[in-house]
Amino acid sequence: MTIRAGVVAVQGDVSEHADAIRRAAASHDETAEVVEIRQSGVVPDCDLLLLPGGESTAISRHLQREGIAPEIVDHVDAGKPVLATCAGLIVASADPNDDRVMSLDLVDVTVERNAFGRQADSFEAPLDVAGLDEPFPAVFIRAPLIDSVGDAEVLAEWDGRAVAVRDGPVVGTSFHPELTDDYRIHDLAFFESVARA
Repeated sequence: MTIRAGVVAVQGDVSEHADAIRRAAASHDETAEVVEIRQSGVVPDCDLLLLPGGESTAISRHLQREGIAPEIVDHVDAGKPVLATCAGLIVASADPNDDRVMSLDLVDVTVERNAFGRQADSFEAPLDVAGLDEPFPAVFIRAPLIDSVGDAEVLAEWDGRAVAVRDGPVVGTSFHPELTDDYRIHDLAFFESVARA
């Protein structure tokens, strides 16, 4: 079976995410056709979506300007999965704590941008993630902090703070799962726990 995976290609590690999706699909004897999303009209044909990191203000403005934002909301309303990482989580959050970010309001959390520090403060940490048997090597780069969690389920914490959540078909992470050879977060978001439409 071939699934169509859309990666919002405004900023961020697009090729790394595409590789992780392909590897996760292959582990289930499926093929992922990855398409890059830069304008409207692509999302409706996708089975799953990925919203990478970058600069949350620029990403949110692009999604609104190009008409991609309402298509992503419709995708989630249809029960189709999304993985939102780092700045992608900020854009997907209910409250990004920044008036410059036009929220998609997909994940019932409040976030604080760059809460883990500047680029120089980047670090890797082994995370216990709900649904994974072994710790995940999470890479934090200018990562947002999940300040408060509403109806979302906390999947992982670091130092007592939520860094991965699930809200319906959307998984959001403060960290960058694509920057390792470990595709289990993509697998968890897209193939393991969410029933595809």
